[in-house]
Amino acid sequence: MHNSTAETPHITGTCNETLSTQSPSSEFSLGVLVLLAFLMVLLALVTILGNILVILAFIMDRNLRHRSNYFFLNLAISDFAVGAFCMPLYIPYSLTGKWHLGRGVCKLWLVMDYLLCTASVFNIVLISYDRFLSVTKAVSYRAQQGITSNPVIKMVAIWVFAFLLYCPAIFFWEHVAGHSVVAADQCYAEFFNNWYFLLCASTLEFFVPLLSVTYFNVRIFHNIQRRQQHGSTQDCELPRSSSLSWRFCLSLRQGQDMKIAKSLAIIVCVFAICWAPYTLLMIIRGACQGKCIHNSLYEITFWLLWLNSSLNPFLYPLCHVKFRMAFMKILCPKKFATLRSGSF
Repeated sequence: MHNSTAETPHITGTCNETLSTQSPSSEFSLGVLVLLAFLMVLLALVTILGNILVILAFIMDRNLRHRSNYFFLNLAISDFAVGAFCMPLYIPYSLTGKWHLGRGVCKLWLVMDYLLCTASVFNIVLISYDRFLSVTKAVSYRAQQGITSNPVIKMVAIWVFAFLLYCPAIFFWEHVAGHSVVAADQCYAEFFNNWYFLLCASTLEFFVPLLSVTYFNVRIFHNIQRRQQHGSTQDCELPRSSSLSWRFCLSLRQGQDMKIAKSLAIIVCVFAICWAPYTLLMIIRGACQGKCIHNSLYEITFWLLWLNSSLNPFLYPLCHVKFRMAFMKILCPKKFATLRSGSF
């Protein structure tokens, strides 16, 4: 996909910034192109269906409608839009090397691409923070479970901050600069080569979220260890005089906390694996004006980034029993009815 005679980038976005203008057909056979197209479409379908399942579960099952699960819904909406809008528009562009949908659609696609991927990251941070509060401040956290206005404000704030990080630059960069560097048949952001802007933006989009999520996870582990050492828990409101009931509450609560901690550890690792290669290559590419990163390697990194949106439905809701039961109710109603009747 690399064109030695052209140095204009193929595409640039929060989820996808590549470095060629030549069609991949110049390097790959028809069979390889068909395989690539199949894998791209498959990833888009998995992303769409997985996140639709989360959204439907939230809509159909009232038991899921408490504060923390609203954040799962917010994440699912952003990831669903990545699979339904960003990926399908990119696939033909990736395979042909040319943008055929016009400048207006290009701008819309760039705005959605940056907005949705950034919102997805910020939602991950918000979910991790919510889990952190549920473990370290369990009593006050439970007391606020019925309050929906607070999570709604946080959910809206996620989208506002995500929009402000990149979208004004997408709209106004060429007007401030006085000219556009984007060819008529290409679609990428005007700031694709501005190393300072990319470094600042990627710090807010990746490095700060990664450090935040890691911090929350470490604090959760330390909190659980401290409880186990001192034999106490915030969430057991039974008097110690009823020792049997209190001890049962304490083993039960610590087990739930450990599950949360393990799920967060997986989330941190997957998030880092999916986002770190793209972010680092984006910064390096900006520093060397796009001349030191092979396009194929860069292509892999942003598809790896998009993979995060397809994995999130499995990493988050599937870690929770209530979501798993809601999924079973949707996908296997007969089995769900059998299990439910057997539990009574």
